[in-house]
Amino acid sequence: QVQLVQSGGGSVQAGGSLRLSCVVFGYIYSSDCMGWFRQAPGKEREGVARIYTSGGSTYYADSVKGRFTISQDNAKNTLYLQMNSLKPEDTAMYYCAADPHACDYGFIQAAFRFWGQGTQVTVSS
Repeated sequence: QVQLVQSGGGSVQAGGSLRLSCVVFGYIYSSDCMGWFRQAPGKEREGVARIYTSGGSTYYADSVKGRFTISQDNAKNTLYLQMNSLKPEDTAMYYCAADPHACDYGFIQAAFRFWGQGTQVTVSS
């Protein structure tokens, strides 16, 4: 059984930085894909970043390009999201997600079967 456990997040002022972590427990296929999504109050969940864990290719939503970095530590089965130059509009609940080949479908949530529990990020102006 695959389980994703998130940590990090919190409150920060605009311009600040935060790092999210997501530890994966259980069997993960070699051609796996992992990603980060977020959901702001009253809005639909949206994709933020995704990574092909075997080759390391990364993709970002336009709204976070140049500010957020998705990375992985395969030895620790951990996914990270480094968030710099945070803006109030980045305030949301952030979720990590995983599934083999999901990255081939872009930020389609239905392609990801496994999800973390979510962690709140709040950016004040």
